[in-house]
Amino acid sequence: MNYSKSELTAYCGLYCGDCIRFKCKASDLSKALLEEIKKNHFLEYAEVKKNYAEEFEKFEILPTLLKGITKIKCETPCSAGGDGCGGSCPIIACVKTKNINGCWDCTDFEKCCNLEFLIPFHGESIKTNLRLIKIHGVMDWVELREKCYPWLE
Repeated sequence: MNYSKSELTAYCGLYCGDCIRFKCKASDLSKALLEEIKKNHFLEYAEVKKNYAEEFEKFEILPTLLKGITKIKCETPCSAGGDGCGGSCPIIACVKTKNINGCWDCTDFEKCCNLEFLIPFHGESIKTNLRLIKIHGVMDWVELREKCYPWLE
């Protein structure tokens, strides 16, 4: 589905079009790989193979990792009715309780503790983006946004 800039603008000030969970095909590929491993009994093969190739010594953890990658997929941005970052997001609840468009409409976002869980993944880009949205509006901030993840250059 194609979403508008405003729908891709999460309540917290992230742009969903940049998000690994939203744009990355890893979840779909992980699901397909997991199905292929099961279909071909590759776990059993790897159990024997590990005696001859050290790369297979910890193969049994792969299905758990693939299930985890599959579960993080996001198909619908929170502003278009999705669940946000996978589960009960305090930001979605807060925005709906306050009946506002997003954190940028809240006078307390600069010191809001609801945003803190995003800092390890997004650094200070959250608050920078919220300030940009407040100044430029939800339709005109996207080109000015901060990078989504601090580890990207």
